Amino acid sequence: MPERLDELTHWLRVTLGRADFELAPASSDASFRRYFRVQHGAKTCIAMDAPPTHEDCRPFVAIAGNFLALGLHVPEVLAQDLERGFLLLSDLGSCCYLEALNAGSVDQLYGDALDALWRLQSQCDGRALPAYDEALLLREMGLFRDWFLERHLALHLDAEQVAMLDHTCKLLAAVALEQPQVCVHRDYHSRNLMVTGANNPGILDFQDAVRGPLTYDLVSLLRDCYIAWPRPQVEAWALAYHARLMRTQLLRDVDATPFLRWFDWMGLQRQMKAVGIFARLDIRDGKPGYLKDIPRTLGYMVGVSGRYAELAPLHTLLCEQVLPRMHEHAP
Repeated sequence: MPERLDELTHWLRVTLGRADFELAPASSDASFRRYFRVQHGAKTCIAMDAPPTHEDCRPFVAIAGNFLALGLHVPEVLAQDLERGFLLLSDLGSCCYLEALNAGSVDQLYGDALDALWRLQSQCDGRALPAYDEALLLREMGLFRDWFLERHLALHLDAEQVAMLDHTCKLLAAVALEQPQVCVHRDYHSRNLMVTGANNPGILDFQDAVRGPLTYDLVSLLRDCYIAWPRPQVEAWALAYHARLMRTQLLRDVDATPFLRWFDWMGLQRQMKAVGIFARLDIRDGKPGYLKDIPRTLGYMVGVSGRYAELAPLHTLLCEQVLPRMHEHAP
């Protein structure tokens, strides 16, 4: 969209009061938003281009202000034009968690991310946020069948399989809704966390925040669609966070076993959504890059569905039909 870039460049000239700056792509995004790093002199900032026909900047601006007030490290809004969909933001750097995570760094980086998540959940008043209700949970899980099974894999389900998926999704939604409801970032993972020198991590992409299940962001971080860790290590991190929750008013009388069930089942809901979105990004939006993350995400689904009797029918579908069809579609 060269006309959008021209319009953004003109807006930046007026906003910065100078024309001697350079623009370079700052990051890719699965949405219609684009980000540019603006270099002017020795300083940098980030310009967000969010076409108003597709995106609304107002939630980003409002939530950024709320999170900054909590001491979370999110971009500061330096200038805004909500009608045209332009924001000028402080720059949190160019090193995301995904690039920095390894066996030597993970405990420190995840420790920082869990501290920030703790602050978000314990201090943010999420009552003004949209509710992560059953309708939204089910709609998200529906992406798995619509975009991945039926369109990407061309897998035609019979009536019994459709009924099974509907029943499983309702079970997962019920487990999500029985949890304490807190402020949920909704995309708290390694591509949206930046390694920063102070107040690590920098937190991005929070504009879709909702009030929802306690374990949602935790499993987004620890069972990340873009990087995987051994199950015992993941569960140890999750249970350490559980112990922290139990020392506060956020969680009472929920021991480790039901908490891990919440964690597993919440992860399964998110992973169904993610696989559907990855397929949709390829089919509808012409962005095939996320297809490589489907096998990892499906692996989580196979593992969790194989550990719970109520999820056995889903496990069977995944192992007997989905995985073989995936191998057929492999390049």
